[in-house]
Amino acid sequence: MSRGFVYKVAPRADWEAACRQGAFGGSQDDVRDGFIHLSLASQLAGTLAKHFRHKRDLVLVEFEAKMLGEKLRWEKSRGGEEFPHLYDTLPTAIATSVHNLRVGQDGVPELPEGFAGC
Repeated sequence: MSRGFVYKVAPRADWEAACRQGAFGGSQDDVRDGFIHLSLASQLAGTLAKHFRHKRDLVLVEFEAKMLGEKLRWEKSRGGEEFPHLYDTLPTAIATSVHNLRVGQDGVPELPEGFAGC
């Protein structure tokens, strides 16, 4: 399993506000759980289907895992699979890319064209 990059799905307005502040403090779920939920590329389709169905105006933000340091931990979650969890804020300046997500006919946000999800 490649752990080179991790991804955060967020409402565009929340990400834009975070960019003005310099860091993303997390969604309501992240704050409740005490860490920022992230996904590997191979986990994104499941994350989008489970947590973001029928949500619009989302962005997919990419980070190089090693840039997040020791506060990035790999913990078992959905189906016993290890997911990246960040016990800190996400510094917006180290995002390597930001993609707009369109919603498919089934209501699930679609990965950007050409995005390698596996």
